[in-house]
Amino acid sequence: MKYLFSLIIPVAPWRTPEILRSIEKLDYPKKDFEVIVEKGKNPSENRNRGIEKSKGEILIFLDDDAKINKDYLNNVENFLKKYSDVGIVGGPQLTPEEDNFFAKISGIVLTSNFGAFKVNRRYKKGKTVLDVDETFLTSANLCIRKKVFNKIKGFNESLYPGEDPELLSRAKTAGLKIAYSPEIIIYHKRRSNFSSFCKQIFKYGFVRPKKNKISKGTPLLFTIPMFFAIYFMLIPLLTLISFLFFIPLFAYILLAFVFSIYDSIKNRRLKVFFILPFLYLFTHLSYGIGMLAGYFNKNRV
Repeated sequence: MKYLFSLIIPVAPWRTPEILRSIEKLDYPKKDFEVIVEKGKNPSENRNRGIEKSKGEILIFLDDDAKINKDYLNNVENFLKKYSDVGIVGGPQLTPEEDNFFAKISGIVLTSNFGAFKVNRRYKKGKTVLDVDETFLTSANLCIRKKVFNKIKGFNESLYPGEDPELLSRAKTAGLKIAYSPEIIIYHKRRSNFSSFCKQIFKYGFVRPKKNKISKGTPLLFTIPMFFAIYFMLIPLLTLISFLFFIPLFAYILLAFVFSIYDSIKNRRLKVFFILPFLYLFTHLSYGIGMLAGYFNKNRV
């Protein structure tokens, strides 16, 4: 018996969903899946409208600026049949080979233990894990049994970005089993230039305080960039007190260069060694400053 899948793709009104090209090439019976494209400025609202229209037992949320392999649905089906107790499963969103030079560098940062900490598990292939949290998955590549929504309802429409970690947090609170499969892959475009990348990371940080308030919890991991940003901005004043306050900065610079060497060798892109330290820094500062701005935002309810 095959599942009936509903592929739900939120897309901004001015965009064309590029992922449809790879969906057309899926090696899966056409009668066993439907594609629902929902246009609008709020992806959470788009996804919720897609849920309401869907007929499938399994809902699959995919981002529009991505592509999937032809065996994608077969891999989802095999996983869900093998692990029938799993309510939600997702997989990595990898950097496409055709991305431009900067996009590939930003992809290296996102897969780096130093650049993205534990969140890097969203952006690279790992091992199958049957009990995961938001550091593994995003709504760019997320498969959910439709009956799960009887417990957790839909996406929080007041959040974007940040709607996916809030949904996963709610699912874990409801006792649902969430898993990661390295075979459920999406190739997701990275930001193509420095400013758009920093803006994206800033938005992730900006919405975090609101997400934390809704979920009634603040994971320590996500506060580290904020405290680093505060320290970085206060360095001129702190050094007036003592030069010892330079020590954390020296340690950060050393780690940035060590990981630049490691990540450039690991990814076989030695020429990016001199770029990575600066991109690590702006990634951490963008998220940290965004989070600070989020705490001062009057609309954070």
